[in-house]
Amino acid sequence: MLQQIYPQVPHHFQYELNKDMQIAAAHFIPHEAAGKCTNIHGHTYFVNITVAGDELDDSGFLVNFQHLKKLVHDKFDHTLMNDHKDVFNDKNSNDFPTTEVVARKIWQIVQNYLDKLPNKPKCLQVFVRETPTSYVVYRPKAGNK
Repeated sequence: MLQQIYPQVPHHFQYELNKDMQIAAAHFIPHEAAGKCTNIHGHTYFVNITVAGDELDDSGFLVNFQHLKKLVHDKFDHTLMNDHKDVFNDKNSNDFPTTEVVARKIWQIVQNYLDKLPNKPKCLQVFVRETPTSYVVYRPKAGNK
């Protein structure tokens, strides 16, 4: 994977970690406005997850990189995104697996996991590059989880 620089999130936490991963997956957007993207097609998504916090866990981690990989990469790699009915709902346009929604859903998955950790780290942003020229950054609004 090429080393990339991602948009930074200003914060006051002591620690920040970033986990990069590649996800080979297919999707389609079941909406007439999607044009050619209504057909099944694939991408090699480049995902970056930014997590921050002030406290390390008992093993000295803010969060274990392997756990982030298991949550995201292991779930979506080599799958059809639309098949993840627990994540994407093809009846609701706010839940179609567009790049924007993929980024938001990854944030939700990661933050739900982080909320259970005693040191309470926060997922500050999720960056998803769908193509060499197109990417999305999702950041929760202040006050969201």
